[in-house]
Formats: sequence, C-alpha cells, structure tokens
Amino acid sequence: MLSSIEELMRMLLNWLFVLSSSIGLPYYGVAIILLTIIIKMLLYPLTWKQMKSMRKISDLNPKIKEIQKKYKNQPDKANAAVMEMYKKHNANPMGGCLPLLVQLPIFWALYKTLYNFNIDSSQAYFLWFDLTQKCGVSNDLFILPILAAVTIYLQTKVSSTMVANDPTQKTMLYIMPLIFGYFASTVPAGLSLYWVTMNCVTILQQLYINKKLAKEKIAETA
Repeated sequence: MLSSIEELMRMLLNWLFVLSSSIGLPYYGVAIILLTIIIKMLLYPLTWKQMKSMRKISDLNPKIKEIQKKYKNQPDKANAAVMEMYKKHNANPMGGCLPLLVQLPIFWALYKTLYNFNIDSSQAYFLWFDLTQKCGVSNDLFILPILAAVTIYLQTKVSSTMVANDPTQKTMLYIMPLIFGYFASTVPAGLSLYWVTMNCVTILQQLYINKKLAKEKIAETA
C-alpha cells in the first residue's frame, strides 16, 4: 500500500511541477506547497469532524468530572457512565485521531519520495532551501524546523478549546512544538516545507471551523 502511495506521490509531484513550471515557477518546492494544499482540502471533511468532536468533548468535560467525582471509588461504573454519555451525545473521544492517522502514510510516502527522487539540482530549491538536504545550521535550513515549531504551536493554540483549564493540554502546547521542531530537523527540507505548509493551512481551516462551530452553538441556544 505504501509503495502505491509513494508512486502516486511521485506522479502528483511531477504533475504539479509541470503545472508550476507553466506559470514560470519551475521548482519542486512550489509543487510540494500545492500538493500540501490539495491534501488539506481533501482532508477537510475529516478535520471538520475532528474539531466538532473535540468541541463536544470539551462541552461535556464538566459532566464527566461530576461522574468521576460521583464514582471516584468505582472506576468501572465511572467509565461505563462516561461512555454512555458519549453515546447519548454522539461524541467520539477518538475522533480527533482520524486525520492524523490518515496523514501518516502520506507523510511517510512523501519522506520516501524525497529521499529517492531524482531531482535536478536547479529545480530542488525553494527560495534558498535545497529540498533534498537535511535541515541544519550549516546550510541555513534550521529556519524550517523553527517555522515548524512555531506553526505547530499556533495550530495547537487555535485548535484547543480548553488549554486554559486543562494542565495536560497546557503542557502539550509547549512540548509538541519542541518535538515537531526536532523531527523537522532530521528529515529532508522538502518534508519540513510540507510540514510548515500543512500547519499554516490547518491554522486557516481551524479559524474558519471555530467561527462555524461558534455560530452553530449560538443557533442551538437561541
């Protein structure tokens, strides 16, 4: 399956490269950005479900804490009551993982593609970044891991509906950017560019979804 996705990724990159070349931008960096935007548009329905599920879980948190308090010495009953509440409100606590699981094979296929892709050196650049090189201080590619960390921080902050009250999410808000920034420094710059672009598009989608969910909530309480 992964080999098929890798082959599809290679074909898409080549096609998008031809498309970008036709408008005077013959760079695979532009093709990667276009590919990322297409992927995010295709994943929008899953992102919408993810955000809606997260909002429902956030709204149910006070009731969940009441159940846990009521059955603090009976964990089995507490879990059963919480699951019943999720079922009643059509909330899926695992719904937020689906977009990530879908993106993992895409990410891995792009990783393999960039490692094995035979790109002409004159076309492998985006701005001054050589997309086939690993990020590092020696080649000025450390900027991409920094951008990856900053954008994942902004994405987490925009997507989180309860950071201010949840110590775990508060911790993750600062730890996740460091983890993502580190990983971005260990892969080809093209993959880091994909990651940064993915985060930026996700932030825009989440701002739109936040407004949409806020309007739905107002309509429900009206």
